[in-house]
Amino acid sequence: MTILNTLLVQAQLGWKDPVKNRRHLENLLLQIEGDFDLAVFPETFTTGFLGDKDVAEEGMNGPTVEWMKEQAVRHQSAISGSAVIVENGQRFNRLIFVTPDGSVGHYDKRHLFAYGGENRRYTAGKERVIFNYRNWRINFQVCYDLRFPAWCRNRGDYDLMLLVANWPAKRVRHWRSLLEARAIENQSWVIGVNRVGDDGNGIHYPGSTVVHDPLGECRADLGEEESCEVVSMDLAQVREVRSSFPFQGDADDFRIMEPG
Repeated sequence: MTILNTLLVQAQLGWKDPVKNRRHLENLLLQIEGDFDLAVFPETFTTGFLGDKDVAEEGMNGPTVEWMKEQAVRHQSAISGSAVIVENGQRFNRLIFVTPDGSVGHYDKRHLFAYGGENRRYTAGKERVIFNYRNWRINFQVCYDLRFPAWCRNRGDYDLMLLVANWPAKRVRHWRSLLEARAIENQSWVIGVNRVGDDGNGIHYPGSTVVHDPLGECRADLGEEESCEVVSMDLAQVREVRSSFPFQGDADDFRIMEPG
């Protein structure tokens, strides 16, 4: 398979209300006409960013992951997005990727947003993750990771960078510029799914969910309102671009140091 039909879910999220958010996202999925291979929700889609205080803790066997599994089977599509997961007393902002056959992949956000206090609440991830789905090699990233190109760097190991976010309106120009840059420099498809609306801390989110192709061209832009859109991405374009413009062969070698 070379075509990946991806549903971008640019949603309004309730504050500290996992049940309401799961129900709302489920209804959005049911309104989609036609099939899709992958659905992408925003970062911390059950609570809002830093909205998990005083909310019941969840692990990988909790209601959110179970719900994602149910939706994956119902729609015969992978379901992805990040949620707060607690393991061994540590809290992670974890991107979860569930496939229709029950496989579950995950990535813990590496770069915690210290400017907003995220580093005081969560534990940073240590591992870069590439997940294989329908012949696509998918690199998982979460929000603030976007600002760190070495961490996002294609090492000949991925075709699609999948990034979910709660990125605020006052820095939306950075969001758009960095997503385009990551696509161009890595010669990969790039998906950036953001939320809309206001959270419980009074922060406004502009949407601006976008998809860029391996040449950096914008293939989808969902604007500023809650909306969903299916975008078709072709793996053959990745191969063609990298073959026609073999810039990756001139890239510098480097090693990522583990945090701490």
